[in-house]
Amino acid sequence: MIRLLQPIWLLALLPVLALAGAYIWAQRRRRVTAVRFSNLELLRDIAPKGLGWRRHAAAGVLLVALAVLAVGMTRPSVDIQEPNERATVVLAMDVSLSMMADDVAPTRMEAAKEAAKKFVTSLPKNFNVGLVSFAKSANVVVSPTKDRAQLSTAIDGLEMAAATATGEAVFASLQAIQSVPPEGAQGLAPARIVLLSDGYRTAGRFVEEASAAALAAKVPVSTIAFGTDEGVVEIEGQVTKVPVDRKALAQLAEDTEGRYYEAVSGDELSDVYADMGSSIGYRTVAREIAQWFIGIGMIAAIAAAAMSLLWTSRIP
Repeated sequence: MIRLLQPIWLLALLPVLALAGAYIWAQRRRRVTAVRFSNLELLRDIAPKGLGWRRHAAAGVLLVALAVLAVGMTRPSVDIQEPNERATVVLAMDVSLSMMADDVAPTRMEAAKEAAKKFVTSLPKNFNVGLVSFAKSANVVVSPTKDRAQLSTAIDGLEMAAATATGEAVFASLQAIQSVPPEGAQGLAPARIVLLSDGYRTAGRFVEEASAAALAAKVPVSTIAFGTDEGVVEIEGQVTKVPVDRKALAQLAEDTEGRYYEAVSGDELSDVYADMGSSIGYRTVAREIAQWFIGIGMIAAIAAAAMSLLWTSRIP
């Protein structure tokens, strides 16, 4: 979509409109003051054949050229997405025992691993990507790096454990972000945490504390609620239901100005990651396209001059 950075210059269209009005008025006045000839048939015989529509074509194209050039003065631009330098994404994955549930084929954990590897490889190569796993505690498995092979290997090697420390996952992710080298820049790298979980927090600091810390660090946390409410796991011979805590995950995303997603299958999770990959670590910038308008205006002006020279032997 084209937007104008300095729309005030649309006022430059006023002289163009005035010129168009003057041209129309002159043509009408010419008709009124034309010599009246009583014998129209004779007039047709002795008068040279007129140019017809071509008489106005050059003027029309010239007015279009002036209008396009006037719009070019407004600094027209289009919004484009470009990667942030030093952009960092930390993927926090729930490895609690509830991820063994097979309501998502083959299991929540295996589906999550495959989707996570696709997500990591889809991100721009200049992004730093880190990996955090959390169950009863949270651990930085891979500090933010550009090495995608290392990340894929680490994702494959994730092992499950008891409990779910959602809040600790956010704190560990913030710690990982702080380890990104400054590379001459000041402050933390532009970052986002992507947290995937299926269960309720049962250990570690409260999610509200983590939200406050992420908000203070200006690091949005986008959350993915993965699984269905029909999921069950068998632990030590006892079958336990493992529904998804959508409310807490949605609140975490809202409180930190991130985005909340839900996925109930491996394909849906892949779609969620694809949607994230199109926005995470990017910024919208305006790219000016005034040169397009200047070019079009010049081509139209040259065309107007050529038509006038061809049909009337003069340049307007």
